[in-house]
Amino acid sequence: MAENKKLVVVVTRGFDDERSSVAWSIANGAINSGLDVTMFLVSSGVDWVRKGAADGAHLNPFDPTMGEMVQNVIDAGSDILVCPPCSKVRGYADSDLIDEITITGSGAMHELIKQGAATLSF
Repeated sequence: MAENKKLVVVVTRGFDDERSSVAWSIANGAINSGLDVTMFLVSSGVDWVRKGAADGAHLNPFDPTMGEMVQNVIDAGSDILVCPPCSKVRGYADSDLIDEITITGSGAMHELIKQGAATLSF
């Protein structure tokens, strides 16, 4: 059986920009299309996985809530990686983030790219 194709979605924006909603929407669509999706959150993108932060956010009225889109990615078993310095500069400890999140450097993303993953950045 062939391995699923991989997609890495880099999210650089948080609550301040609708493009972050687009990133999570595209990630959900990719999962529904059978791609193995990994999210890599940098800069203010890390705010999406602070416990409770995305629950009430609804940047695009035509998309599900941000909390639903984040949870769908988690429920699909996709990895959500968070940049360590980006988390630290915001004062976030592991305990501040959703349990399924992994704080790790960009090397994890680079490994996926070396395996042929496509990348999208928002």
